Amino acid sequence: MGDSTIFSRSFSRHEHKLFCLIGCLIIALCTVIRHYDNPLSAFSLRSSIGHGLRMLMTTEEKHNAQKSYRIIKKSKPMCNVSERRSDICTMIGDIRIHGNSSTIFVASSQNNSWGIRPYARKGDENAMKNIRRFTVKTSKKMPQCMKNHTISAIVFSGGGYTGNNFHDFSDVVIPLFSTSREFNGEVRFLMSHKNSWWTENKFGKVLKGLSNYEVIDIDKEDQVHCFPKMVVGLKAHKELSIDPSASQHSMKDFREFLRKTYSLKRETAIKLREGEQKRPRILIITRKKTRTFVNEGEIANTTRSLGFEVIVTEADSRLSQFSQVVNSCDVMMGVHGAGLTNIVFLPENGILIQVVPLGNMEGIARVDFGEPAKSMKLRYLEYKISEGESTLMQQYPIDHPVFKDPASIRKKGWGPYGSVYLVKQSVKLDVVRFRGTLLEAFKLLHE
Repeated sequence: MGDSTIFSRSFSRHEHKLFCLIGCLIIALCTVIRHYDNPLSAFSLRSSIGHGLRMLMTTEEKHNAQKSYRIIKKSKPMCNVSERRSDICTMIGDIRIHGNSSTIFVASSQNNSWGIRPYARKGDENAMKNIRRFTVKTSKKMPQCMKNHTISAIVFSGGGYTGNNFHDFSDVVIPLFSTSREFNGEVRFLMSHKNSWWTENKFGKVLKGLSNYEVIDIDKEDQVHCFPKMVVGLKAHKELSIDPSASQHSMKDFREFLRKTYSLKRETAIKLREGEQKRPRILIITRKKTRTFVNEGEIANTTRSLGFEVIVTEADSRLSQFSQVVNSCDVMMGVHGAGLTNIVFLPENGILIQVVPLGNMEGIARVDFGEPAKSMKLRYLEYKISEGESTLMQQYPIDHPVFKDPASIRKKGWGPYGSVYLVKQSVKLDVVRFRGTLLEAFKLLHE
């Protein structure tokens, strides 16, 4: 009787099968190890091995452990610089960032570098001139990791026009939603030009809804942070909008996110029926300094006489409170300006009435608010004021280029143009003329 037969009979049938299974696993593991140097093999294994490791490991962000895994040691940045609104680089592998020097290192056998300013208004020189430039370097030589992370990171800027409500949403918040939503909260935000009031007060709830972790002020970080994946820049498509053909998400998704974040109750605007005594609610957005309604009291009284419940107020940066006010309304109206950005909180099928000042602003008005309103499933009405409704009539003669040739003022640059039409101009609505627009809004609420 041979040694192998004696060995086999010394175990039960069940134990024999167990040894066979273990042997098969060892053979499979050896095969993996033999082919691990092949980058394609490593890449194909990354997903399954990474998932298993994530299940077994306790992440640094949640439990302050100082371990991370990197299956892929070399990676080539995938940078898209062809988009009109923003440049964006996506990197997977061994990614290390030294914030204080604005340098991102990517493990690679080749030495290359790219420069990127992570703010979604790249064609605007005035906005981009103060945005911090990050250098993405591929190199064999990598700085030593000081803080390891097992989740992905997104690098973006809070500079540029941030602080203006329209630009807060159009340049940062909506693009950040589009870029980060796929991570389902398991992502770190590395913010350049970080402003504590912006991140903690105004948009604190939004940021917490998109990420499970505190925002890192990357400009001040002198330690090297290491990540398995990093996105530099934000996905941006159009003003105050998401292009669903270029994104996994839409403005409907974004507005649902806002409703959840701010606990907004109303999904749809009122639908009026004949014989009912319900009064739709209209919010008149006022302004204190520029593009004000000179006769807001008269406007409110006319609107009320047509059957609306009227709220007159200035837009408020305390979004937790003001979002509730907007969401309680069916119609919102105001002169072209950042306050109209709050249409993001209006219920679906609500109505925006944009009052367009003099200065050939129809194009800007439609791009900034008209088209976005439609992408949000809102109805849009536009009221273009006449010369007699502009306070510029008290400042310039009627034959001045300000009235006769606004294009010539625009050619002088945005500064002179904005000074005249956005700063010096206020509006005294002709309530008789404006009455027709209000009646049209009332009619739309019956449809």
